[in-house]
Amino acid sequence: MRVERQVLFWLTVAAALVLLIGLLESILLPFVAGIVIAYFLSPAADRLTGWGVPRPAAAVLIVAAFVCAIVVALVFLVPLLATQAQQFAVALPEEIARARSLLEGWGHDRLGSHYPQFQAGLERVSQAISENWASVAGTLASSLWSQGLALFNFVSLMLITPLVVFYMLMDWHRMLAKIDSWLPRDHAPTIRRLASDINDAVSAFIRGQGTVCFVLAMYYSVALTAVGLRYGLLVGLGTGLMSFVPFVGWALGLITATTLATVQFWPELAPILIVIGIFAGAQVLDAAFLSPTIVGQKIGLHPVWLIFSLFVFSYLFGFVGVLVAVPIAAAIGVIVRFALRAYLESDVYRGRPAIPASVPAPTPALKEPLAP
Repeated sequence: MRVERQVLFWLTVAAALVLLIGLLESILLPFVAGIVIAYFLSPAADRLTGWGVPRPAAAVLIVAAFVCAIVVALVFLVPLLATQAQQFAVALPEEIARARSLLEGWGHDRLGSHYPQFQAGLERVSQAISENWASVAGTLASSLWSQGLALFNFVSLMLITPLVVFYMLMDWHRMLAKIDSWLPRDHAPTIRRLASDINDAVSAFIRGQGTVCFVLAMYYSVALTAVGLRYGLLVGLGTGLMSFVPFVGWALGLITATTLATVQFWPELAPILIVIGIFAGAQVLDAAFLSPTIVGQKIGLHPVWLIFSLFVFSYLFGFVGVLVAVPIAAAIGVIVRFALRAYLESDVYRGRPAIPASVPAPTPALKEPLAP
């Protein structure tokens, strides 16, 4: 019964943890964000410590550099993004009308007798978009406000997150040593090995894939802005940030940018083909250089499992769930692979070895009596 009690104990702990996260979801964002950022920046603190900088001073330097980067982004980048987002929202009805006229011209030339049905379908779609655009925009704004852009949440994020990052960086190794001292002694080597595999998978995503997303966001933003695409900065940054989901972010960015380019540049084909070439080049750059060099093969998450985990955790815990979805999915993946290996090596899978039947010992030969 010892194994059953252990399984019941850990399942109870996991259920209590999920319940606690659900109850405290509204106040966890600054703390979860601080832990994720500290995990990302921990190697930098280790590097400074290795160069002889005291750990507290290294934490102060890193947090100061991080805060400066956030301030620069808020001062220079956020106003540009807000302006483009506002322009896009205002111009969207006109862009939809222009796209409709292009589609009607294409359908009139190519569909022949089927054109009236095609035109009627376009009319219904355009009318539905026009009727629902205001309500959709209002719902989106209300959702964003209630999910984390309220003034109190924003201020708490800006004030509490740097403090969490500082204390986590300063006490990182001390906390790990304390947690290691709590491990059950009989299973400590196995748990350490699993923790090492989980750390490799999580760090590959948070540090590796995070760096890849940043590089791709810069590439898309510069390239789309240089080609003259309206809202290029907004589309480029959005595509780069969504690239942490393999293929999905790239596909959404390609569809959005190609649609905007077609509406803006048609009938010129060269700019549209250049936009498509930008996304094709990004895919080649990511597959051939960025992911193999920076991320490697340590994540071990299938894209379908990654997307599923993002949907589940965002549904259960909101934006906090988005932050923890991939690390938890990576940890679950490591544990499932360990359990599968244990199952494949067990007698449950292999079957119990046959017990050989006992062979009776040979009867010693009787010696003939000596002749008298």
